[in-house]
Amino acid sequence: MSFSLESITAVVRERWGFPALRPFQERAIEVALRQRDALLVLATGGGKSLCYQVPPLLTGRLTVVISPLKALMNDQVAALELLGYPAAAIHSDHSFEESGEVRRRVERGELKLLYITPERLALDGFQQWLERVRPSVIAVDEAHCISQWGHDFRPEYRRIGELRERWPSIAIHAYTATATPRVRADIIQQLRLREPEQLIGSFDRPNLTYRVVPRGDLAAQIAPVLRRHAGQAGIVYCLSRRDTESLAEKLQSRGIDCQAYHAGLPAERRARIETAFREERLDVVVATVAFGMGIDRSDVRCVLHASLPESIEHYMQETGRAGRDGMPAECVLFYSAGDYMRRRYLLERGAEAEEANLRARLHLLGKMRDFCATQICRHLALSAYFGQAYERENCSACDVCLDTSKPLEGGSELGQTILRTVLELRSNFGAAYLADVLRGSKRQAIVERRHELISSHGALARYEKPVVGDLIQQLIEQKLLERTDDEYPVVRLTREGIAALQEDAPIVLREPRLARVDPPAPARGRGSRADGLPETEYDGGAFESLRQLRLEIAREMGVPAYIVFEDSTLKEMARQLPQSAQELLEVRGVGTKKLERFGPRFLVRLRSLARDESTTPPDAQSPGA
Repeated sequence: MSFSLESITAVVRERWGFPALRPFQERAIEVALRQRDALLVLATGGGKSLCYQVPPLLTGRLTVVISPLKALMNDQVAALELLGYPAAAIHSDHSFEESGEVRRRVERGELKLLYITPERLALDGFQQWLERVRPSVIAVDEAHCISQWGHDFRPEYRRIGELRERWPSIAIHAYTATATPRVRADIIQQLRLREPEQLIGSFDRPNLTYRVVPRGDLAAQIAPVLRRHAGQAGIVYCLSRRDTESLAEKLQSRGIDCQAYHAGLPAERRARIETAFREERLDVVVATVAFGMGIDRSDVRCVLHASLPESIEHYMQETGRAGRDGMPAECVLFYSAGDYMRRRYLLERGAEAEEANLRARLHLLGKMRDFCATQICRHLALSAYFGQAYERENCSACDVCLDTSKPLEGGSELGQTILRTVLELRSNFGAAYLADVLRGSKRQAIVERRHELISSHGALARYEKPVVGDLIQQLIEQKLLERTDDEYPVVRLTREGIAALQEDAPIVLREPRLARVDPPAPARGRGSRADGLPETEYDGGAFESLRQLRLEIAREMGVPAYIVFEDSTLKEMARQLPQSAQELLEVRGVGTKKLERFGPRFLVRLRSLARDESTTPPDAQSPGA
């Protein structure tokens, strides 16, 4: 069975209102239609879901999607139903009668897409039932969960590989937003994929501005970031339940309307907070990382981390909540040197028998610490971590590339002092211990080892510890020092560092970045959205009017607002002000089903906005964004 690109595009245009697919999506859909195995890796917001949603509409055959995120399943099913797409989900939140009705619809051939959890797949008899209904493709979402070298490792995901033995001819597709080359190889092995087509998209999120900032007074640092996104969605991630409640109270005292969210809250309250956030009645949530991973709200404009994430993969998943509509958003991580040891303690305390998994998680935590301390472009560092090149010399969208710091006066002497101290400590200690010696600490461990007697003890006493840590990291970035990857990492001299000491070579150190969070100037000026389309100016007042109409409709239907239309679609409407059904259909994101359902009400509003514009002097109109 073969399908032309024109026939595929026609389906996408009619259902989703997208005039074309991206090359990555075209190839993924073609592979699915040819019943081949595939591994697809693409950053959050890159359009993975279309890759498994389109083929069933063409073949008429069932695709089963395995996903651990029940809330996201529900939202995706609701969104597909608005498009007239026959889809449903089965998971533990559904009653026996509801699940039975979904099964009967599958058996009658009415459904083309079925979402299930991996736990459901493992239930007695479920695989036998699937064998009877014969899906043509199994799509495994969040496939990194199958690998202990990824993150969020889930043992029940290992059961998915059994499907290959049961159905040798079925096509299996694995989807994830975060997988290093090592994790990709593990996914292929664990799922027993056969010569899979590997489609690896860009990991870069060009619409996001990344910042790592030394942590000070958190509430004082976070409140201005949230205020500059007033009326828009934001998520603040904390390490513990207590942290979420404390920070939420402090932000509320500063006038920020927010709620704390964590697993210790009563289920009913958690559900209320989730619903309020999805329905845009609440814009800011201060939460543990349990929040947001199953919520697909597309207009999150900022994601803030109050402490060190567990891994770069976690960081990418969590910051992936921002800017899913392709519009600019900012991600700020507030970091302290003590975060690493706190995280490490929690990992070791919670570790069970599997030592290899603990080692893997500690390794990932170390990489996250290194990312925080790096002096190279954040976009470049993230791309490199996932094995990709980054072509831009300056991203203009991270704290490193936007940094205007100057060379540090006396930096060469300071650099030589740090190198000499590492030599005197015989390269046997970590960066935190090294910083304490340089700052003149006389804590017990230092006195017991007589390290208060070395020549450079206290040589950097005038600097705060985060500043000394920043200078040490700069020397690591310059390859004069290196941090080992052992269970207890130490800082040691490299060959280049030894030569710099022997030759008294000049060393350039820069002023450490301050603990402030400046507005993210240029992400908006980087030229395009995440979907590759150029950004365009739009009437801000018209956008807000359309946004309110969308919210009214969403509340009437009991669905998240973005399911009606995404912000990017509303902004395009605000720019074009279409006056007829045909003109509205030309707006990206408006398909025939949504035109039928929502077109009349939106056209009434758009015609009213056009009349207002024609009678309003140009200098009184709302400015473009």
